[in-house]
Amino acid sequence: MRRSRAIIFVSLLCAMTIAAPSWAQLRSPLGQVGLPRVGGVVGGLVDEAGDTLDQAGNLLERQARDLLRLRDQQLARLLRQNRDRIERDATGSLARRGELLSVGISPDDLNSLKRARFAVIAQETVEGLDLQITRLRVPVGMDLAKAQALAAQIAPGTDISADNLHWQSESLAAGKGAVVLPGLLAAQARITVEVPIGIIDGAPGPAIRVTGRKGFATGALLPSDHGSAVASLLHGEGASRLWVADVYGSDPAGGNALAIVQGLGWLANNGCKVITISLVGPRNTVLERAIRRAQQRGVVVVAAVGNDGPASPPAFPASYDGVVAVTGVDRKGRALIEAGRALHLDYAAPGADVYALNARGKSVKLRGTSFATPLVAIRVAAAMANGGKWQTRLDAQARDLGPKGPDKRYGRGLLCEGCGKKK
Repeated sequence: MRRSRAIIFVSLLCAMTIAAPSWAQLRSPLGQVGLPRVGGVVGGLVDEAGDTLDQAGNLLERQARDLLRLRDQQLARLLRQNRDRIERDATGSLARRGELLSVGISPDDLNSLKRARFAVIAQETVEGLDLQITRLRVPVGMDLAKAQALAAQIAPGTDISADNLHWQSESLAAGKGAVVLPGLLAAQARITVEVPIGIIDGAPGPAIRVTGRKGFATGALLPSDHGSAVASLLHGEGASRLWVADVYGSDPAGGNALAIVQGLGWLANNGCKVITISLVGPRNTVLERAIRRAQQRGVVVVAAVGNDGPASPPAFPASYDGVVAVTGVDRKGRALIEAGRALHLDYAAPGADVYALNARGKSVKLRGTSFATPLVAIRVAAAMANGGKWQTRLDAQARDLGPKGPDKRYGRGLLCEGCGKKK
């Protein structure tokens, strides 16, 4: 009987995904490929099915592959709609059209690239990171993938990458009877954390108070539901000094690696000791170098593993060395079945039935690893404020789930277990 219920549940789940692929969670900055916000429905089905999921492993594996296929379909759709701004790089990932990024390129290599008809768009030293980035225009008539390969041949010892796009990974569904609740979360904060926390995302709405904000994309600062939710979750759990880098604005190619690097440097330059990033994308050598430079300056980066399912490629920046990788669980401590994966996993936090504010200041119910991530970030900041080794403090707070000890599903345990509940 339990086996039959599991099969029925997963069959319904497959039908839901085909009709409305909510778990792929791929959202363009303008929402052209924003997916139906049915996270609450998915969460309800999971709760009703209960432990029968454990008996449907093989079917869920097939479902995970379906998630990956649907993710690719959404990427293809975004590309079709924005071919003037976006194209595929050498790995097939989406990136800003006609541009490459380089870190610390030598004058000789740069001259060689110029002779091959590459052009310098701009050179800048990123504030807060002391990192020199050169933007290169690819030769006229050459696609990005071929230009990438050619640049690697000309300057093999230089870090050159496409300006890859990153996606907000979430499922944002308004709760029943949602009402305007400006300032409610902050008013009921359980702790006060003075350590400055940075957010790389979309801009928050006016209902969420922040210390500073700056745009790094066309059309920024533009309030977004996703950025508002992340900021209000941090505010609601006691963060008193929030800085926000809007890397999306209204740009179809927003969320690119360069914008994230610039935002990272600006946040570090303003004293942020913890930076939370609920975005996912492919590996990018320029962004990886920037994160490493921030870490060398004492910044802890916390990032989501995404919501593209366990068959998806490893999520970045969560998979970069030293980044605190976060997954999500439901209110019963079960791992979100849509959670993505990273090359390592540090902690889990509530990622279902989490409440925060959207861009209009309304209380909404959230689902996704995007919203587990700031809940871990606030605990990192609180541990830093108490001095000593923050990770030792967090490990002592974490509740072990799954097999004894660290594991690939829950990391080193569940943090902030009561966080994000409706106030």
